[in-house]
Amino acid sequence: MKKLSYIILGFIIGAVLTYYFCPKSIDTETMETKVKTAEELVRPDGAIEQDYAQKLNKNWTEYREPAVDSAAQRQGREKDNRWTEWSLEELEEYLVYSQGMADLLGYKMNGVRVYLGVYGEDSGPKKKNLTTMFIVPRGKKKQEAASMIPFSFQNRNKNLPIDPLNDGNGGSGGYE
Repeated sequence: MKKLSYIILGFIIGAVLTYYFCPKSIDTETMETKVKTAEELVRPDGAIEQDYAQKLNKNWTEYREPAVDSAAQRQGREKDNRWTEWSLEELEEYLVYSQGMADLLGYKMNGVRVYLGVYGEDSGPKKKNLTTMFIVPRGKKKQEAASMIPFSFQNRNKNLPIDPLNDGNGGSGGYE
């Protein structure tokens, strides 16, 4: 009988831990209660107006598109990629993965960096020599709690040794 009580206790503890540590899906009702009105939203630093984003894109088209597209034409392409997109689910999944890997490797992830890249000759006919963008997690090495020196001049943000996110959908159209 004593062994049965341990088994039941184990199931109860397992159920409680599963409830708290397993990812929960977000439904729209939860999101609606989270964000009740537009007045409660705080615009993040760095957010820019739509008109300014269109101006930046227009400037890129004026100053960079001819050079970029002429390089693409030398490679046998009419136009190069101008943007890359990932779904919200892909980004959330990648950020959770990156933060988990950073913790396992002893880093504190505190941001991401977006890099431009170019697929090579061996990337297949759809991607051959096209521009791509990929996301790289950034952060610092965690400090030991018992350290004699609680800070380090060498411990600055750097790219973390975690696989970057690539393979977004790219295209050549302007800002829409």
